[in-house]
Amino acid sequence: MSDLVISQTVRTALEAGAPIVALESTVIAHGLPWPENLALALRLEATVREQGAVPATVAVLGGAMRVGLEPGDLEQVARGDHIDKLSRRDLPIALARGTDGATTVSATMLIAHAAGIVVLATGGIGGVHRDDRNDVSGDLPELARTPMIVVCSGAKAILDLPATLEWLETHGVPVIGYGTSEFPAFFTRSSGLPLEARAETPSEVAAVARAAWRNGLDTAVLVTVPCPAGAALSAESMEAAVTRAVLEAGQTGVKGKVLTPYLLRRVAELTGGQSRAANRALLDRNAEVAAMIARALYPGG
Repeated sequence: MSDLVISQTVRTALEAGAPIVALESTVIAHGLPWPENLALALRLEATVREQGAVPATVAVLGGAMRVGLEPGDLEQVARGDHIDKLSRRDLPIALARGTDGATTVSATMLIAHAAGIVVLATGGIGGVHRDDRNDVSGDLPELARTPMIVVCSGAKAILDLPATLEWLETHGVPVIGYGTSEFPAFFTRSSGLPLEARAETPSEVAAVARAAWRNGLDTAVLVTVPCPAGAALSAESMEAAVTRAVLEAGQTGVKGKVLTPYLLRRVAELTGGQSRAANRALLDRNAEVAAMIARALYPGG
């Protein structure tokens, strides 16, 4: 990729075969308010380092795909001034126009994989939207075609979780519960949806990924980590907030790429900020687990 810019820190880690964790930037620009989002971005990078891996936050700045951001770059993304939300589809436009953008899971996977990184940590993946199974996040086809380990807390609770799991199964994406036998529901630890595979250690996850990729099964391995118990919301309170937020979005005509940020913001309001606290906690936990998995993949780095 000619428009790919890798920071010296990340480049050195790649050359040394060190463990690296890619971090998406949409949660920074569009997931939390300033300055809470900058504090979170710095905390996630610190968490990855504490576990012995190198963080590589991904974004598009000045029309360049950046892998590894300096503190000033993180602040620029966090302030959100003229920062677009970029999926795979949006990347060519941003690159051609020389604009800035925060990358979703799909765009972060594409860029990180091109750089040679195979582990990514995020909060929740996109999925199939409620009431419209034709509205499918670009995250899902990216998971079906890009060989990476993606660590998340399931799909965002505003989505149709059974349909999302069904889509992943149909397209051959392995889904592993990390310390759980159920698909997490983002802010809620359990969805009631059973998973076929469970792992208790980073080494087990690494073994699954190696087995897949050495045999040409070039999909992502999706690792789902429950939100920490102390921060998780009850299924009842979460469902009530999501149902109301989805109804209000329909009534006001909110749709497209602004729908998910709108719903997450409205759910935070309806839960009195509890969902935002849960979001911070699960993001930190996922960064921690992703770094441990990266170390298991690259034990000599």
